[in-house]
Amino acid sequence: MRLGMTLPVMEPDLWAEPDTLERWARAVDAGPYASLCFGERMAFDNPETLTLLGAVAAWTSRVRLVTTVIVPQLHRPAPLAKALATADRLSGGRLTVGFGVGGRVEDYRAAEADGPQTMGEMSRLAGLVQRVWAGEKLTEAERPVGPPPLQPGGPPLLVGTMGPRTLRSAASWADGLAGFTLDLDVAAISGLHDVARAAWSDAGRPAPLLTTSFWVALADSPSGVPDARAQVHRHLRHYMNWLPPALVDAMAPTTGFAGTAADLADILRRLEDVGTDEVHVIPTSTDVGLVERVAELA
Repeated sequence: MRLGMTLPVMEPDLWAEPDTLERWARAVDAGPYASLCFGERMAFDNPETLTLLGAVAAWTSRVRLVTTVIVPQLHRPAPLAKALATADRLSGGRLTVGFGVGGRVEDYRAAEADGPQTMGEMSRLAGLVQRVWAGEKLTEAERPVGPPPLQPGGPPLLVGTMGPRTLRSAASWADGLAGFTLDLDVAAISGLHDVARAAWSDAGRPAPLLTTSFWVALADSPSGVPDARAQVHRHLRHYMNWLPPALVDAMAPTTGFAGTAADLADILRRLEDVGTDEVHVIPTSTDVGLVERVAELA
């Protein structure tokens, strides 16, 4: 099983230091990580995803760059395909793209897009992006939209979902699962993996790439676990700003991981045992020390 690290793009103090994202990207690239990940929001203070892709392509040379996830309906298909193909070129073919529906109506409104989109619409948009990557002209323009991606057929596409129905519907176009777990229920993760394997097999597709991600706060010792849990809680209050605070507070005691390095190692072993191909750790602070601490577990 491989390990990926997510950039702290959703933290409230992300912009307090001008080089936070660069320091994180370089630290992840220098470690034992397989991938560097980050997601998309519109009505939020996180960096714009496609712009950030260009920066991390320059700051790194080894790790795969994984968008977990882009909401394609917040973009127009041809410009999105062009931007992602450019990022694939700039990174030397290290891009993996996660597409998801997203449930935040405010993001659709901020982008002046209809939504939330349906899975059928996301499948249509994914197909259009893949057609552009294949060099097909979507209009009567003299030339197709380029550049062509460096990876043959384009970057691998993952579907971001926690639901079996959504997962099954993506088997025709996705290369795997960009999963996410709120409560680290390993049995539920294993069940979703089984759904993916069956759906991809039924569609005549190669076995899917199976990834999952979760929020993490590390405690130095068992006595520090309450502080780590409080860190997760603070993160959730900031990130889940579209939900009523009382609901976030009710979720906080069981959402994400708050524990010692030994506890995290146990969770990672259990995820490996159920066939997870890659785990993407999501930080709950901008402390770059987390990169080294989690790297020690790898």
